[in-house]
Amino acid sequence: MGTIDESNETICCEYISIILHACIHITRKLTGKNITIYPQFDGKNSGRVNYVINASEKLICVTGGKQHQIDIEFAQNVTQCKSAYQTNQKKRKAEEKHDYIFGIVTTTTAWYFLLYTPDGISCTSRNPLNIRFVESALEEGSEEEKDLHKNVKRVMEVIVGLLKDRVEDEKKPVMKKQRVQG
Repeated sequence: MGTIDESNETICCEYISIILHACIHITRKLTGKNITIYPQFDGKNSGRVNYVINASEKLICVTGGKQHQIDIEFAQNVTQCKSAYQTNQKKRKAEEKHDYIFGIVTTTTAWYFLLYTPDGISCTSRNPLNIRFVESALEEGSEEEKDLHKNVKRVMEVIVGLLKDRVEDEKKPVMKKQRVQG
């Protein structure tokens, strides 16, 4: 089996999809909000984005790719976030406008979280949250299994937190920026 890094793009997209769908389900249960996910969304001004997560407007743009193309994935995600932000602004009344949108760039094993505002972009750091998929993680009780559970849980906590923040809109963007930065 090897590592997920050695797997093809379809398998990687399946892992990403499972994590995103689980996060959406959890957030729906916690907030009662109708949140949807659209796979392989193509924006007008941008390259391919694997997923867009919506409620009444676009909340998070998710771009997945290969590790050796991560710079391209970041550029595509920022472009998609900018486009989604502009679309959201056109659809809302002035007093209802949000001045941010979230982005996620992932290679399946590495997860980066972005906060896009018209004033700039914030990222978690140069060090992403990592999920190590290895065959030995299938052995019940192994250290690799414990690490896999811990790391998937951490990624999901961040995604659920971002979704909750966005649909509940309880915190100011400064607080959201702090959450994204770790």
